[in-house]
Amino acid sequence: MVSPVRRGRDAAGGREVREGVPGRDGQHPWSPGDYDKKTATALLTDQGPDVFEYVNGPTIDMIKAGQAVELTDLLGDTKDDFTPSLIARMSYQDKLYAIPQVTDMQLLVYRKSLLSAAGIQPPQTVDELLAAAKALTTDKMKGLFVGNDGGVGVLGGPALWSAGLDYLTDDNQFGFDDPAAAESLHKLRELFTSKTLLLGAPTDWSDPSAFTQGLTAMQFTGLWTLPVIEKAFPDDYGVLPWPKLNATTGKPSVPVGAYGSCVNAKSKNVDAAKKFVQWLWVGQTDKQLDFAQSYGFHIPARKSLAAKAEKLKSGPAADAVKFVNENGHAQTPILWSPKSSSAYSDALNRIIRNGSDPATEIKAVKSVVDAELKRISG
Repeated sequence: MVSPVRRGRDAAGGREVREGVPGRDGQHPWSPGDYDKKTATALLTDQGPDVFEYVNGPTIDMIKAGQAVELTDLLGDTKDDFTPSLIARMSYQDKLYAIPQVTDMQLLVYRKSLLSAAGIQPPQTVDELLAAAKALTTDKMKGLFVGNDGGVGVLGGPALWSAGLDYLTDDNQFGFDDPAAAESLHKLRELFTSKTLLLGAPTDWSDPSAFTQGLTAMQFTGLWTLPVIEKAFPDDYGVLPWPKLNATTGKPSVPVGAYGSCVNAKSKNVDAAKKFVQWLWVGQTDKQLDFAQSYGFHIPARKSLAAKAEKLKSGPAADAVKFVNENGHAQTPILWSPKSSSAYSDALNRIIRNGSDPATEIKAVKSVVDAELKRISG
């Protein structure tokens, strides 16, 4: 039988409760914890699921190891209807290895009334964001919350995009050995030491509680939090992308992620699995629209369906859809390996929390990434 793996976490970084990796006995037990690790382990055996889902599609190592089936032929004439950044993220050498299911994204939320009372316009540059966070900080409230780690976990991508850079260049070389990247990462350190950041909140950035309970005037969080924020502040919140570095450098940005439906290459039912994936994630548009709106709060992965989603047609949710279309970046490129990701995360931690020199740290990350790119290409 075709046994799809399903999950209950938002692809751009939400909660960790997911359905466990099922076997071919048809059992689908709920399992909290590291779903991605369990799936990767299951794919190494002959007992893995025929159909599985993976955040942003299978990793480059899964593809190189022949663990995921190419699905390019499943899209037909619908390819241009899917969010382009997601199709690019789930492709390698012009071959598609996953079908995007829904789009999740991260963004800034802010209290309109608090900005208005302080005489502040929604920030359009990083310096304006720093100034706004300072002006909004009081004895009872901090100006900004970007996670209890000071943004280490969520701002790595936005910091690069705000400087007009990216993890990798278009020809898949290291993308941010550049003074603008060093300046942007230094701004995160400046923010961390400004005493305007909320740190040590009861919940982390993926939960809106710090914002809805008045602990912070602005928060970097995910689309999935908007229904809760809407209930708390029906007419008193707005959303923004992470701002560009300055008036002449970079662009505003939002990280975009999606779980992709994949087919296990070890399956004894590859043809049936491919037909199932095509039936559900290409053909059944009514189910795709329902899945995006009724099981969490997401943007459909197809542009035509996003336009039909009633919950996304007005207010901050509609602004969020616009940001995805105009400012969206896949969280990381497909060739950005787990080892590259760990190297960059460690560097961010040292820069933001310990004050390490950004330029020096970037050079160290580059050496790891260059070696990983050489390994992958080989």
